[in-house]
Amino acid sequence: MTPGPGNNGASGDNGTPEGDDPFGYLYADGQAAGATPPGGGGGYGYPGPRSSYNQVRAVGERRYGGQQAQGGYGYPPQQQPYGQAPQGVPPQQQHGAPPPVAPGGGHGRGSGPGGPNTRMLLIGAIAVVVAVVVVIAVMMSSGGDDKGDEAGQDTAPTADAGGGEGEKDQPEEPREDEEEKPVDLPKTDAKALKLEGGTVTASDIQGAEAGTYVAGFNKVGAKLTWTVNGIPEDAGYSLRVSYGVPGKAADATIFVNGKAQERPLNMDNFAKVEEGEWTDKWVNTWAVVNLTKGTNTITLSCEEGNECDANIDQLWLKEGTQG
Repeated sequence: MTPGPGNNGASGDNGTPEGDDPFGYLYADGQAAGATPPGGGGGYGYPGPRSSYNQVRAVGERRYGGQQAQGGYGYPPQQQPYGQAPQGVPPQQQHGAPPPVAPGGGHGRGSGPGGPNTRMLLIGAIAVVVAVVVVIAVMMSSGGDDKGDEAGQDTAPTADAGGGEGEKDQPEEPREDEEEKPVDLPKTDAKALKLEGGTVTASDIQGAEAGTYVAGFNKVGAKLTWTVNGIPEDAGYSLRVSYGVPGKAADATIFVNGKAQERPLNMDNFAKVEEGEWTDKWVNTWAVVNLTKGTNTITLSCEEGNECDANIDQLWLKEGTQG
């Protein structure tokens, strides 16, 4: 059965069809039917039951876009002729017209190339790039310094072939683990000495290093002289003397380059032998002598006040002023 014009489908107790739009007052056809906001008489904003929900309109009668709601909530809009914009509304905001373009080519505040947001973004991007460049420069600078420090921990600085003027002339510093080699200083025995004052060479007593020794060094005026070559620098050196005594202490005056030294050479009875006995237990003693670089003369002389009864085996030098 087909419903008639006054009965468009099922309806409720008030004659309102199911699914009737409660917001019909918002639309043009609802307003034409007298729809009002909720709270008035009738159901869902209509003023009482409608006799028909099937309203036939002529083709082209309904118009869209020509009306604009004005005033307060729910009031019907002021009717305007079709195609004419409402009063106070610029032509750019008519239905279908494109939105206004902001100065500078943008479409709104801050959206164009010259807007505040664009400028802020550009400034922020430049700041980030500058910060990155500064960080990279600092890292490269500190990295180069660290490498230079690490390289200097193991080796001493040397002249760089490509360096500036003066770098090539800088001496290389010695390594800490490089031990100083002792200097070989001269050594002599009896047969190489110049003998005076009754001193002679002998070989009766055994144990002498060279097999011979200087005897007769037991009276005033007896002397022996050693010409020393190859002294590396002006300094004090330790003069070592290998000798033997007949069970009693002896001494002698030392001359260096003709000048007497303050302290005599002490030749004590370190072997602890009986007095009057010569022994093959040769011992040695030492004294400090101040030498100059190159050639020097060292003389052992029996002077007044010396006890000189001793045999002399060898003489040699050592670095330093200690025994």
